Amino acid sequence: MISQLEPAAVAAWQADATRAAPVLVDVREDWEREICAIPGSQALPLRELQQRIGELPQERELVIVCHTGQRSAMVTHWLSQQGYRAHNLAGGVEAWAQTVDPAMRRY
Repeated sequence: MISQLEPAAVAAWQADATRAAPVLVDVREDWEREICAIPGSQALPLRELQQRIGELPQERELVIVCHTGQRSAMVTHWLSQQGYRAHNLAGGVEAWAQTVDPAMRRY
């Protein structure tokens, strides 16, 4: 079972000055990020993940982001197996746009 975080919980975590903010890792393709992206998220397309895994900080908690939460769930599971403290953004940027940032473009 992977850790799932709702968008509102992630937004609250980011705003909580008493906790280290998570690193948001967006595994969508560049064309998807051009449409919309969560501010401050780090782009790491799924197709490049294995080659670039060393760019991810093992000492920080990660929140993995995709469009609807399906790709990011697979990545979260894989990263957890690699020793990372990874959480899936439940519902992806689609849910983020619906619940946290209604002005965000959607696709």
